[in-house]
Amino acid sequence: MTGVGAAGHPRGVAFRRGPAGAGLTLAWRGLLKIRHSPDQLLDLTLMPISFVVLFTFLFGTAVAGDWHTYLQYVLPGVAVQTAVFASMNSAIAVNSDVRTGVFDRLRSLPIARSAPLVGRVLSDLVRNALSLTVVFIVGAILGFRTHGEAGDVALACLLVLLFSMAMGWVSVLIGLLARSPESIGGFGFVLILPLTFGSNVFVPAAKLPGWLQVWVRVNPVTRLSDAARGLMLGTPTGNAVLVSLLWTAAIVAVFAPLAVLAYRRRS
Repeated sequence: MTGVGAAGHPRGVAFRRGPAGAGLTLAWRGLLKIRHSPDQLLDLTLMPISFVVLFTFLFGTAVAGDWHTYLQYVLPGVAVQTAVFASMNSAIAVNSDVRTGVFDRLRSLPIARSAPLVGRVLSDLVRNALSLTVVFIVGAILGFRTHGEAGDVALACLLVLLFSMAMGWVSVLIGLLARSPESIGGFGFVLILPLTFGSNVFVPAAKLPGWLQVWVRVNPVTRLSDAARGLMLGTPTGNAVLVSLLWTAAIVAVFAPLAVLAYRRRS
């Protein structure tokens, strides 16, 4: 972990003026930690590989008749699921910084109170982009092919990353409120499973029981999966792109201020 020098600055990091600059500097600090703990890359790479391979071959024949056909359907959804799961790493990192006193030292610096949280969310956004890249590399090896325009595919990836950033604020709030790292797992379990498995990531909503379809159709992960799947495969998306953006904006608008408020109350 990057240390803190005599002047209160993390060693090797020069703070820029302004909230945005400080946030970017602290984001770089978070990424530098990978250099000292390269084992963090295992989580970023092994999880997406496991998701793609496991769900393609586990559900492929049962849902679509063969896994090749199912791969075209499931891979955009797995990209969404991977991004949501990866966003929960923010909770663990924030909770660790709180317990080890890193945030106490950052409070002594002449930077915006939100800067450490912004830095964490931005650094994890880069990590999530790496995980997303691994998903598509593994998918391409197995035979996944996009049929949408290059701009549409890029928009799909952008939507997924923006949503992961929004979920990162939820994760940051959990990390600030959790009393211990062990309790984070419980929070994550309650939040992540209904969002990812209670969606159309793995199975079309029409094939699910009627009572479950009610939740699936309003689930933001479903709307994001619809948008990503349509953009990547060149099929109609309806209003899924707009709804996904609205969900992302709403999550940030609610949970970013709550996370900053929780951080200030720890002062």
